[in-house]
Amino acid sequence: MFPLVYFVRHGQTDWNAEYRLQGQADTDLNGVGRAQADRNGRRLAQLIPEPSGFDFVASPLRRTRETMERIRIAMGLPQNGYRTDQRLVEIHFGDWQGSTFAELEQRQPGCTAARHDNKWSFVPPGAGAESYAILLERIRPWLQALDQPTVCVTHGGIIRTLFRMIDDMPENEAAALEIVQDRVLRLEKSRLEWL
Repeated sequence: MFPLVYFVRHGQTDWNAEYRLQGQADTDLNGVGRAQADRNGRRLAQLIPEPSGFDFVASPLRRTRETMERIRIAMGLPQNGYRTDQRLVEIHFGDWQGSTFAELEQRQPGCTAARHDNKWSFVPPGAGAESYAILLERIRPWLQALDQPTVCVTHGGIIRTLFRMIDDMPENEAAALEIVQDRVLRLEKSRLEWL
């Protein structure tokens, strides 16, 4: 059984708004994303009246760190009282990072068809690229090692793997799941629930 965990996806970036594949590119929040982070922080302040027993951990990318810092400020906590974990970074899109699907298709027609057919297991071209199946194996040891209530700021890809691992959601359904940036996801008693 897992401890209580609140997951938050980082706030919106300009690349999110443009439907550009971010992956592990180190992008910044935009104004919408900062407002989302602040709202999620206020929501967490309501959900966690006594945060002293919680661990706070984020992906080390700038967009997740700023989201975490804004959340902590909204909760009345010191901005920097959290740690980062490299295993929480987003899925790596290889050579596709920084492009939209339309741009990829314009450069090489048909190149995204295989991903469309099997989004869960598809590995984009390029060094370091990952599938959701690979990502799940990267995040599994982190999740299994959790031993105290936690607030985690991470990425859409990571959250998709949680629905596969914890809820046993079918692979391609989990891979296609829309992960919102303005809500909190609670893991409690081995159940995931959007709040």
